[in-house]
Amino acid sequence: MNDDVSAEKPREIAAIDIGSNSFHMVVARVVGQGLQIVSRHKQRVRLASGLDSHQNLDNAAITRGIECLSMFAERLQGFDEANVRVAATFTLREAKNSHVFLQRAANVFPYPIEIIPGIEEARLIYMGVSHTQPGEGKKLVVDIGGGSTELVIGRDFYAALTNSKHMGCVSYNARFFKDGQISAKRFTSAQLAAELKLESIARQYIRYGWNEAVGSSGSIKAIREVLIASGHDDGHITRKRLDTLIEALLTFKHSEDIDLPGLSPDRQPVFAAGLAILSGIFSALKLEKMVFSNGALREGLLYEMEDRFQHSDIRSRTAADLAERYHIDSQHADRVQQVASSLYLQAEPQLSSKKEELSVLLRWAAQLHEVGLSISHSGFHKHSAYILQNTNLPGFNQEQQTVLATLARFHRKALKLGEMPDFTLFKSKHIFPLIRSLRLACVLNVQRSDDPLPDVELVVNEDVWTLRFPKTWLRQNRLLEADLIVEQALWQNAGWTLDISE
Repeated sequence: MNDDVSAEKPREIAAIDIGSNSFHMVVARVVGQGLQIVSRHKQRVRLASGLDSHQNLDNAAITRGIECLSMFAERLQGFDEANVRVAATFTLREAKNSHVFLQRAANVFPYPIEIIPGIEEARLIYMGVSHTQPGEGKKLVVDIGGGSTELVIGRDFYAALTNSKHMGCVSYNARFFKDGQISAKRFTSAQLAAELKLESIARQYIRYGWNEAVGSSGSIKAIREVLIASGHDDGHITRKRLDTLIEALLTFKHSEDIDLPGLSPDRQPVFAAGLAILSGIFSALKLEKMVFSNGALREGLLYEMEDRFQHSDIRSRTAADLAERYHIDSQHADRVQQVASSLYLQAEPQLSSKKEELSVLLRWAAQLHEVGLSISHSGFHKHSAYILQNTNLPGFNQEQQTVLATLARFHRKALKLGEMPDFTLFKSKHIFPLIRSLRLACVLNVQRSDDPLPDVELVVNEDVWTLRFPKTWLRQNRLLEADLIVEQALWQNAGWTLDISE
């Protein structure tokens, strides 16, 4: 009995972010197609404050870090190594004696620690935010850590621009607010330094553009909490609100004196530095508003670690959700998908990486080609195309959505190829075999019968496709034969040729 219970126990995974200011651990349970957060743990370590002028970590900082990892290890007792991922960021990247930290950590913490590059950190932060923050279009994600700040622009689950800059609340606090002293001059110097750090990328980021700016991690969270406690219930960070907050901050002369609503005592020492960096970012990137996301590096580590949340499986979840939302006949969609994939593989027996990607898109299109039926049967292929083009589909980029929409649009009725959209990553000649395969799969399954289809052989010679059926089979399925004759005429009007033989 106990063995059965154990076998059914959901898998638990954990991710640890060894940051410059804080160490974070998040534990999640894999439940079906989703991740369920079980617990979060955070310890203020301020590792970056232990870096000396020679970029060596002092013993006190190393000891604080090891003690934290020892506590985390208690929570992870019984976890397999494969179910724990640990990433160290700016401070251990910079520390010349990081090997000392890793050696001491190995004595109390039985899991490998990865020291990840800044760009990889930025990508993982974006992944964490994109999984936890709803919204369509391009996102600018800003994460101010203890030693570095990551800035990413992406769409859905794809990070397009990634940068990591050497500026963080701990390092800037030591540089500009030494001994906790606060003044307008010090604050302005820190803000301008942040702007200068972004000078090399600001124009590129502004030109690329974004639909929404999202902040993550401690410094931005602390600023948001102060704004909420000050009466801004929506929690939005705006240029005007930042300026008002800066004025309030500068009424205090020392970090220990800061008395702002919503500011926790452990954030006091680095609050001025974080605020200066964010203000500099707002100025450099001409930002007007930013929202906050609870997702960050550790969530990105979780989703990357669990195979079900890799790229293809994200799309599986998206397709399943869409199919459920629009009440798709899943059995029929499966039959169409199997036939369409079989025909495409016969048409393209040698798959390049690009054609392999297209074959995957064909499978999703076959699964989703009837989403428009929920609107109306009349012209439902056009409704399907509109939904697939304009719905937020996590895991699919814009071009992939356009392929899905195109296949749905041209899976039935007249082939008005002049209405084909322009593609960037693909050419029309790449899309035509997908359209033909899906159309034929839909015709062959038009009767929605559970009876298996015979083995249909496809012979391809450029734009001439020949379907070969077993002898006498078509004569025994005259309705299907009539549908194929109609399809032949539609192909001919488009300049294609469909031959049918036994």
